Amino acid sequence: MPSPLSILSIEARVATLTLNRPDARNAISLDLLEAIDLSLTEIESSKDSLSALIITGAGRSFCAGMDLKAVLGNNALAHELLTRLGLLTLRLRKLPLVTIARVNGAAIGGGCGLACVCDIALTHADSKMGFPEVDLGVCPAVVAPWLVRKIGPGPARRVLLLGGLMSGAEAAQLGIANRALPSLQDLDAAVAETASRIASGGPHAIAATKSLLNELDGSLDEALIRRAADLSASVLATDEAQTRLRQKLSN
Repeated sequence: MPSPLSILSIEARVATLTLNRPDARNAISLDLLEAIDLSLTEIESSKDSLSALIITGAGRSFCAGMDLKAVLGNNALAHELLTRLGLLTLRLRKLPLVTIARVNGAAIGGGCGLACVCDIALTHADSKMGFPEVDLGVCPAVVAPWLVRKIGPGPARRVLLLGGLMSGAEAAQLGIANRALPSLQDLDAAVAETASRIASGGPHAIAATKSLLNELDGSLDEALIRRAADLSASVLATDEAQTRLRQKLSN
């Protein structure tokens, strides 16, 4: 029987959700999104007994972004995947828990966007993070709102238009990650310490504060996320994007 694509564990007041497609670097597929949704339903049903949610990836990667092999040449699937990814980001943001991204390895494109959605993102200095969509002829519209909220419009403009990747240390300097620890072992200790500190706080106060912060920065604008998914899908369907993606996947 295959391993579940999303692994959920709970200890005390802290839940950990692990993306479990290590052979595909935890790339985002419809099956993975469905598995994450099921895990979030379980978390939501237990939210009164939880204070924090750690999100991480199995293996050496956090999340390599959208599964490009799956959507190449399939515009309908691409649109569905982008829309569901966008709605997942909203669902994560709405959680009354503090979400912590444990960026253990590569967080690319949509994967880096997931890290930005989380309230706190921790990584290590040698991880790889970034948004290489424009390099591939793709528009990073679904992740753009979260990056803008995370680091501000000016720095986000530079990151998204330049494309490429950066080290975890560089991502922390820009504010994409809140901290870049020296090593993976240091990252684990920092994540555990952060989660423990959050769990010691008042859960109602945390939920109320997060709800207010979401209102202040416009996090829950579903119409914007759906428009962004439409835009990303339309660009992905162009000959330019399809040609660049085929070249990338053939290397």
